[in-house]
Formats: sequence, structure tokens, C-alpha cells
Amino acid sequence: MEAKTKAHAYPAGAAKWIIIITAISCALLEMIDATIVNVALPEISGSIGATRTEIAWVVTAYSIANAIVIPLSGMLSNLFGRKNYFTASVVVFTVCSLMCGMSTTLWTLVIWRFVQGLAGGGLLSTAQSIIIDAFPPEKINSANAIFGIGVVVGPIIGPVLGGTLVQNLSWHWIFFVNLPIGAAAALLSWMFISDLEGARKIVKMDWWGIIFLTIAVSSLQYVLEEGGAKDWFNSTSIVVLSIAAVLGSFAFITRELSTEHPAVDIRLLKNYNLALGNVINLVNGAVLMSSMFIFPLFVRVSLNWDSFQTGLYLMYLGIFCTVGIMLVKKLLDKGLSPKTTLLIGTTLISTYLFLMSFSAPGSHGRNFIFPFLVGGVGMAFFFMPVLSLSLSGLRGSELAQGAGLFNMIKRLGGAIGLAVMNIFINHQNAHVGDGVIQYANSYNPVFTERVNSFQQFFIAAGYATDDALQAAYETVSKLFTKQQLLVSYDHGYLMMSMVIILVCVPVILLIKKPKKEENIRQLTE
Repeated sequence: MEAKTKAHAYPAGAAKWIIIITAISCALLEMIDATIVNVALPEISGSIGATRTEIAWVVTAYSIANAIVIPLSGMLSNLFGRKNYFTASVVVFTVCSLMCGMSTTLWTLVIWRFVQGLAGGGLLSTAQSIIIDAFPPEKINSANAIFGIGVVVGPIIGPVLGGTLVQNLSWHWIFFVNLPIGAAAALLSWMFISDLEGARKIVKMDWWGIIFLTIAVSSLQYVLEEGGAKDWFNSTSIVVLSIAAVLGSFAFITRELSTEHPAVDIRLLKNYNLALGNVINLVNGAVLMSSMFIFPLFVRVSLNWDSFQTGLYLMYLGIFCTVGIMLVKKLLDKGLSPKTTLLIGTTLISTYLFLMSFSAPGSHGRNFIFPFLVGGVGMAFFFMPVLSLSLSGLRGSELAQGAGLFNMIKRLGGAIGLAVMNIFINHQNAHVGDGVIQYANSYNPVFTERVNSFQQFFIAAGYATDDALQAAYETVSKLFTKQQLLVSYDHGYLMMSMVIILVCVPVILLIKKPKKEENIRQLTE
């Protein structure tokens, strides 16, 4: 078949910005819903009569469904047409939000969350390709900046919005809030978003690829999310699903490399910069998700903050990152090399994590603002160029496939990071505890002085002498436990600071400068 080159028609005027606002709104819906539920789990659990273990399925079901569909979104977009697939995803996501809010039993809610996750998986990568496709190659930094702001702000807004809705209305509204936005986005999507030019027509569905991917990703996601709670490989279910994840991954990769019409075109990873960009993306996802995991735990133990207060302070990180993205866009437009930008971003993120490792018991909220400034700007310097380098040179249907791979690997990195950080903190907690215990004896004057001080306090409060001594020991024990946790969290930050430098810098130095012709989108039919 003879291919001919034709100019790509970019949207202009009001239509262009309607498309961009629609796409970024849908991406925000998906990103917010990935985190907004977390703060409402206690209220949902009490309302529908679920245990702590059972209610975790509300989050796990969404994550597993999301992880399955994200890499398939490029194929599904080509199969049904980008406009049809994106609009249908918005509609299903919105309907599922309504049904989640109306659920009265645990498993009804879990089922609707799973379907919502399937629909949400089609929003993020497709929205990304829509935004990038709305700009000519010379304006690609503008596209990445717009998408970057949405990706950064979404997960941070989630807990704040969720906390506000739960405190002032009820947990049902964390789902109902999606309805007006989803309805408007579905209408605008149908009216203004067009199909992707140059999309490869799907002539044969790769059912085996889809089956193997589903087995691999769902098993791995479950193992990473539930492994810690089930004591890892001491649990039969974790062992079985780990084997399923390995065998499923092997079968999936073998299938996708051998079939003419793969469900996920992993051959794209032959693109040198895309492969390296995704290695960096994996580490970035792991480190940043882990840092977002540690901070709420630290301030809950140290400052007794709730999720809403924590979210308000994390907003500083989002604000600084948003400002940083606009700065990075200007620097890239003026010719700053993406490689240099990445090195600056990596250094700043490592510095942010290093500063956070000095957090102390009783730290005031203002102590976090400067590290958040460094971290927010660092994330901007990191995210923008890695996105640009990873997707440069991809055209037509490759863009949707590449975006799906990019977002899947980032999510996978986040899940791996959380699992590793849980193991690390538990190990550090035990190790630090062993060090603390050796000082907790009657031969240590500091220890005995502290116990005596607390005993006198309780005697003054009306306790009998023996009861006051017992209360003093319990108080000191609680202080030791608190100190163990806080030191473990600080060590976690320090470990992440080292990992991102030691892994990312060598990979960044291997990145090749994209050729000029790779940055010019050539759409063929």
C-alpha cells in the first residue's frame, strides 16, 4: 500500500481550548479518583459494615482494573476510534460514579469501582494523546506542560477534596462530585474531539495478548498492594499470584513480539529514548509515590494531623510544581536541553528527599515549605523532559500506544515503590527498635531520669506510686515506639534520595539528543 504524506490539521481558536479543557478535565477526574477514596475509607467501612481488610478492596479493585486497561488504551482507541472510545470511557466512568455513590453493600461498591477503573484506564493515556495531538511539534512543550499540571495536581487535590466532602456532606459525595464534570466532558468530547489521523486499523483482535496481560498485571498489582498485609511469601495466595504474574508476563511478552497485530506494541521500546525514558519513569513513579506515602504517616505520628491537614500542606508541593512547569516550558522553548533539564530535576528531587530525611518529632508545618519548594520545582524539571524524550519520534497510532506504555510503567513503578518502602520501613523499624531497647534499662541514667520524671507527674495527678510507675513505663514505651517510626521514615527519605541519584543519573547520561526529523510529526495514511 502506498503511503502519502499529508498535513495534520490542528484545531484552532475556541475549539482547540475546548478540546484541551475537556481532555485535562477527564485526566483530572481519573487522577483524583485514584486518591480521593482513601480518606473516606473509615466512613465507608462504618456505613456499609465492612472490616478494614474488606474495605481495602474498594481501592484494590480500581487499581487492578486501571492497570489492565492503561496499556490497552492505544489499541482500544484504534479499534473503536479515539472519539468513540474516549467519549464512552467518560460516560461509563460517570455512570459508575453514580452507582458507587448509591451502593449500600461492600461488594456492590467493589464491582462498580472495578468497572470505573476499567473506564478510567482509558481516560489518562487517551487524554494525553489528545492534548499532544492538538499542538504542532514546535509547541510540544506547551502540550506537555498542560498535561503535566493535570497529572501533578490531581493526586494532591484528591485527599483535600475528599476530606472536605466527607466532613461537610457524606462519603457518597466523593463519587457524586464527578457527575456534572463527567456529563459536561462527555458532551464536549462528542462534539469537539476527532479521531486520530493515521491510526492503524485493527484487523484482528489479539485476544491471547489481552488475556496474558490481564493475568500478569492483575496478579502483580494484587501482590504489590496486598503482599505486606499478608506477610508476603508466607501466604499461599501471594505465592500463587506471584507465579501467575511471572508466567503471565513471559507469555505476554512472547506473544506481543511474535504477533502481527499486538494488543500492546512493546516493539516501540526499540526506540532508544523511549526505553530509557521509561526506566527513568519507573524509578520516578516508585520514588515519588513512596514519598507521598511516607509524608502522611510521618505527620500523623509526629503532629497528629488528619488527612485534610496533610492534603492542605501537600498543596504547596502542587503549587510549586505548577509554577515550575511554566518555568521549565519557557526554558525548553529557549533551547535548554531536555537532558540538562532532567539532570537538574533529578538533583532537586534528591535534595528535596534529603531535606525531608531531617524531619524531627514536633516539626512545625512551616518546616516542610522549603523542601516542598525544592521538590515541586524538581518534579517540574523532571517530568517535562522525560515525557518529551519518551514520546518524541512517535507518530499516529504509535503516540497512543507509547502514552499507554508510559502511564502503565509509571503506575507500576508506584506500586513497586510502595511495596518496597513498606518492607524497608518495617525492617528499619525493627532495626532501630533493637538499638533503642538496649538503652531502656535501669543502668541508663537518662532512661531512669525520664521514667522518674513521668512517675512524679502521674503522682501529682493523683496516681498511687505503683500505678504512677506503671503509667510512666507505658508513656516512655510509647515515646520509644514513636521515635522508632519517625527515624524509620527519615531513613526511608534518605534511601529514596540515594536511589534516584544512583539510578537515574547514569541512565540520563545515556540519552541521545532526538534528531530534528524525529520531532516533526509525519502523519501518513
